[in-house]
Amino acid sequence: MDTWKKRKTWLVAGVLAMQSMGAWAAEFSASFKGTDIQEFIEIVGRNLEKTIIVDPAVRGKVNVRSYDVLNDDQYYQFFLNVLEVYGFAVVEMENGVLKVIRDKDAKQAAVPVVGDDNTIQGDAVITRVVSVKNVTVRELSPLLRQLIDNAGAGNVVHYDPANVIMITGRAAVVNRLAEIIDRVDRAGDTEVEIVNLNHASASEMVRIVESLHKQADGKNTPALLQPSFVADERTNSILVSGEPQVRERIRNLIRQLDREMATTGNNRVVYLRYAKAEDVVDVLQGVSDNLIAEKQGGQKSGGAQAGKDVKISAHKGTNALVITAPPDIMRALESVISQLDIRRAQVLIEAMIVEISESDGANLGVQWGSLDGGGIQFGNTGVPITNYLAAQEQAKDTTTTESRFDKNNNLVEVPITKSGDPTAIAEVLGGVSGLAAGVVFGDWTALVTAVSSNSDSNILSSPSLMVLDNEEASFIVGEEVPVVTGSATGSNNDNPFQTVERKDVGIKLKVTPQINEGDSVQLSIEQEISNVLGASGAVDIRFGKRQLTTSILAADQQMIVLSGLIDEQTNESEQKVPILGDIPFLGHLFKSTSSGKTKRNLMLFIKPTIIRTGLTADGITQRKYNYIRAEQIFRAQEEVKLMPGVTTPVLPEFGNDLTMPAEIRAILSELR
Repeated sequence: MDTWKKRKTWLVAGVLAMQSMGAWAAEFSASFKGTDIQEFIEIVGRNLEKTIIVDPAVRGKVNVRSYDVLNDDQYYQFFLNVLEVYGFAVVEMENGVLKVIRDKDAKQAAVPVVGDDNTIQGDAVITRVVSVKNVTVRELSPLLRQLIDNAGAGNVVHYDPANVIMITGRAAVVNRLAEIIDRVDRAGDTEVEIVNLNHASASEMVRIVESLHKQADGKNTPALLQPSFVADERTNSILVSGEPQVRERIRNLIRQLDREMATTGNNRVVYLRYAKAEDVVDVLQGVSDNLIAEKQGGQKSGGAQAGKDVKISAHKGTNALVITAPPDIMRALESVISQLDIRRAQVLIEAMIVEISESDGANLGVQWGSLDGGGIQFGNTGVPITNYLAAQEQAKDTTTTESRFDKNNNLVEVPITKSGDPTAIAEVLGGVSGLAAGVVFGDWTALVTAVSSNSDSNILSSPSLMVLDNEEASFIVGEEVPVVTGSATGSNNDNPFQTVERKDVGIKLKVTPQINEGDSVQLSIEQEISNVLGASGAVDIRFGKRQLTTSILAADQQMIVLSGLIDEQTNESEQKVPILGDIPFLGHLFKSTSSGKTKRNLMLFIKPTIIRTGLTADGITQRKYNYIRAEQIFRAQEEVKLMPGVTTPVLPEFGNDLTMPAEIRAILSELR
């Protein structure tokens, strides 16, 4: 007990001396022996005038002595160092309050977060975020964890998407690890050098250099130190990245390989996959002429001489190009060919022509005729009364006499009746629609005609065709109608010689699609619907035609209405005898009335579908194939009339090999 009192009195005296010294010179001389750590923290807080919160788990005795005089910063670092030795850490809050906790709890505490401009030093616990540019943090984090005190406040985590590392620990250790990261990151920042080629092809040179490098030291060189090569076909150069010594070695190797080829190596045969060789020749010839003109500096004589060294021809049998040119022009032509020889997209054009028409008509007329030659006739009845009277006379029976011998061999006149010809009446009445009734009043005959008509029609045509991008396609469904275009009569021949031209009549569709950016299609369309109307007067034949010429822009699989026609006609005709036809009620016996109404709706629709792959084309083909097959199956359920046991043929089921995309079928064919 006496020992404790003496120790306590000595401690208080030392503290009072420190307070007196700090009051005058703000300097401290710390000396603690067997002091409770709680009292040690309290004394430091009082001297530094800071509020300190102590975790209940902080316990123990402190034995430390400083023989130097310390200022405020040194005294605070002394305080941090003592706590670190005893397994405790200090966390500074945002409001300036200090919190003393165990080292292992500092990882989850709200420690200050600093960046590259950090000024905190010593043993204060901080979290620093370090951005890495040239090295992956996933590979760097395990190395840093070996250099930090993981048992205490130290911790290292990384975030791959942003390529950053977050380090928690004492400021001195954290700053040291940040410096290590910076040096490693600078080592991974390799420079890029451009090596221009004069004769060789950039892609071919990259292939050779990569092959040589892998065989030499590719397996023993770390990935970070291995050089990278990229060919730039546009400038015919190679981009090399890596260490300076490695780049120098690669550059010397490229210069040795970049030699001018012999003259015999200027010939090249290029087999085309999609483009047509004859079409590409003209394009390449124009490109080569421009290159030669630029190479010769615009001099016509020099360009003409250099042009003799460039020959481009097409081989139709193999769809190949045979090119003879200097190496630099050859590389430029190959670049143009690779960009032109691509798979072109296709467009499926689906058109729908819908026509709905209604027609109503009525006709009522009375015609009069006399055998003496008089009569009342109208032209809108369809059957003239004169034709009817003539046919009526031919249908009457006639009586004549014929000389014959009787039983007594006397010559006598015998009456004979001949039947009339009813076919004439049949021909006249064949042109009658509705009611036709004849009434005879002595020498006068009345012909009454009455008809009412009603007709509806619904026509739907759905032509469709597939066409390549920027290619014209035409489609026609109809018939060829002969038309007389001229006639000539010879001197020795009375029969005229006629020239005949055949005209296509029906549904015609001509379209040229152009696929634009964003899956939109520009369509140049010419569409025609024609039909035969019959002869008219001196004209041989008449045609009805509805034609459309337009250019539209539609999205992929968008239905567009091209045109529309709503036509409604009302016709009324009346023919009558003057004065008599105006008599109320009785006037209908002396006139003929005809009325008609026609209404027609016509709409034209079109829908483009872009087809870029074999998968899309197969899907559309399978849909159309299954539609036709379903129609055949429906009809096959009924036997052919009057032919029992006979069924209509049906398409086979769409096979599995047809449902696969074209690309997959090509791979399977190669494997077979």
